[in-house]
Amino acid sequence: MNPLASTTRFFAERSQGAGYVVNLMLRTLLCLPRLPRRLRFLLDNGFNAGVRALPVTLVVAAFAGAILAMQTGIELRKFGNTSVLGTITALSMCREMGPFITGVILAATVGSAIAAELGTMKVSDEIDALEVMSIDPIDYLVLPRVVALALMCPILTVLSNLIGIYGGSVIAEQNLGVSPDLYWVGAIESLTSSGMLLPKEVYVGLLKSFIFGIAIASVSCAAGLKARGGALGVGLAVQTAVRNSVLLIIVLGFVITWFFYFLA
Repeated sequence: MNPLASTTRFFAERSQGAGYVVNLMLRTLLCLPRLPRRLRFLLDNGFNAGVRALPVTLVVAAFAGAILAMQTGIELRKFGNTSVLGTITALSMCREMGPFITGVILAATVGSAIAAELGTMKVSDEIDALEVMSIDPIDYLVLPRVVALALMCPILTVLSNLIGIYGGSVIAEQNLGVSPDLYWVGAIESLTSSGMLLPKEVYVGLLKSFIFGIAIASVSCAAGLKARGGALGVGLAVQTAVRNSVLLIIVLGFVITWFFYFLA
């Protein structure tokens, strides 16, 4: 195959895949009025997305906050201005690091599990069996997973922010000589000094995490529903789900930050 045809085929496949995900999201949105009938599945998926992913999320967030404080404090110490370390750590965790860490972890854990589960159902003809019984797979399988991840991602992000700020305080005290009182005064003031209930950074971070949750669930469900070819197809579906979810997290995170801080 010549390079031009290969490139055209590559972009055509990617466009078809993106269109499939968008169509899946729209069909899921239309199924929202039927969500009360899927409450049990919603709670089960919320438990899987939130409680089971909580330990690893908190561990990663604590070390991320510690690394952020360490790297920032090293440079601030050169200028003798480590007093703003708490402010920088708190705002950075709430605006960028917290949503990003939570999204990547959920993509690697929950997203891969969703793709594997739906992919196994697809290659074993269970999805076709649901359609034969006049059960909409979007309503029955996709809707609870998308809503659960959209709700749990912001909750985990809030916990990640708190643990990350605390991890930064430990490093600030133990390695950079910043007193806990000075660190926490700066962190608390940066998160309460806005005219609104909370500063803009917190709202932007929560919006990011909400969008990340929808994107991860939609991409993972789409990858599972498109699985073909037995066990190999399921493995490829998991790989596709994680890869595309992480890429979307990075791109959407940039776009949202750019919109709120350069256009809005």
